[in-house]
This record gives sequence, structure tokens and C-alpha cells, in this order.
Amino acid sequence: MKPIIVAVDFSNTSIHALEYAISMANKMKSDIHLVWVDKVSSQESVYPDTSNENRKEAKKRFEELIALYNPKLVKGISIDFKLKKGRIYREVDNMAKLLEAEMIVTGAHGISGYEEFWIGSNAYKIVTYASSPVITVRHDFPIRKKIERILLPMDGSVETLQKIPFVVKLATLFKSEVHLVATHNSHLKSIQRITDKLVQTAREYLQKHEISLVEDIIVANDLTKAVFNYAEKVDADLIAIMTELETPVNIMLGAQAQQLINQSSIPVLSIHPQEKFSLI
Repeated sequence: MKPIIVAVDFSNTSIHALEYAISMANKMKSDIHLVWVDKVSSQESVYPDTSNENRKEAKKRFEELIALYNPKLVKGISIDFKLKKGRIYREVDNMAKLLEAEMIVTGAHGISGYEEFWIGSNAYKIVTYASSPVITVRHDFPIRKKIERILLPMDGSVETLQKIPFVVKLATLFKSEVHLVATHNSHLKSIQRITDKLVQTAREYLQKHEISLVEDIIVANDLTKAVFNYAEKVDADLIAIMTELETPVNIMLGAQAQQLINQSSIPVLSIHPQEKFSLI
């Protein structure tokens, strides 16, 4: 399998993201590459400045982390680190592209604010900038060895189909049950039919790959909240969304997407739309 990139700033949230990535890597047989970025603006950096002493300290911390977590990896999987300098979201994405990473894992600070260094304020930038799939995980989400249930909300945009192949890959590896949920903010059948047609395409693809499937429908004015509630009701292990516009009411766009990523107590898988894409 391709490697997993983990953004690390040595905060509790980023260490928890590493622990989450290890559980994924063990199942996916993926190496783990940790990335620490010394930001251009020293005022925002993990350390007071960007001197060589900071990099030495970061290197020391990474060596300690690797010594601690290496025994938790299954045989044949490695873990290493890179020290970078620049814009955090850009350097994380560059590393993912260079290594052709399977995914990026990063922490999300949640609704109560954050004591974090740069993970909390940059998690959403990493998500929106990355060309690779990104999983954001909060520090209080319990680490699980399995992804038993994946929530796959669908809307009326063609882009919503683009998350399905990666969801299928994860569901196949973890033998997950996928909850394929049509989301509607209107009771008008003429509008709902657009989403229903895309759901049908998704259903056929999931069935073709023999994915365990549960179907449902959500009709609500506040779809973000409704998705939260549904995910908690079915005890989902992962929510799959797109990073850009998915609906005319843009429930997954901008501030509302950030709300979903930061407030969800369940890890969120975010996938960036590609210009050339076919589910066939």
C-alpha cells in the first residue's frame, strides 16, 4: 500500500492523530511518514523562532516518538519523519504528492477551542489544499482497530460521487458497513430526484464491489446537524465528505465544511474533487 502522511506539531491532538494513523497503517500495510513544518512566520511557529535549535529539538522529539510507537506497528511497516519549512498545508501536500501517499491524517481541535500549536488552526487548510484524501480526527475520539461503519452522505452534485471509490477501498479492507444516505434540504420530489439518481449510481457501484450496504434518507433544513445526529445514532466510525461544493445550499463548503470537520466527534474523511473523474 501507499504510505500515510501524518502532520505533527507535538501537541496532544497531533499525537492522537498519529495513534489513529497507526491503527490504519497496520490494516492497510502502509508506511507512516511524519511531517513537522517550521512556519515562515516565527510568531506562529511551534517554537519562538525558526533557528537550527528548533529543528534539533523537533528531531529529538521525533526520535522519541518513533522509539515509542515503532513497536506498535505490525511487521514490515516503517515509520520515519521529515522536517520542513514553509506553509504547513503546502508542505504537507507536497510530501503527500512526492510519496504518492494513500492519505493524510491530521488532528482537529473541536468546538471547545484548542491549546494546540499549529494543528488546530491549520487542519482545515490542510484538508482544503490537499490533493490526497485527508482524515481529520479529534483528540477525544477513541482509537479503534476497525472501521465498522462508514457514513456516506449523498447530495445532488455530480462531485459527490468522487468519494465513493476511496470509501469502497476502505470498506473492502476493513469489511465495513456503508450507510448510503440521501440528503435533502427540500421536500420537493423534483429536486430530490436529482440526488436519488446519484444515489442509484452509488448503490450500483457499492453492490458491484460487494460492500455491505444500508440505505437511508435525511430531509432537514440544517443538513450538517442532521448528518451529525445520524452518524452518532448509527455509531459511525467515519464520515465521508468532499472538500468543495456538494450542494446548492453548500452544506459541505467553506465555513460549514469547517464546522463539520471541527465539530464532528467522529473522524471525517475529506476528498478533493478531480476535474477528470469517472465512476464507471
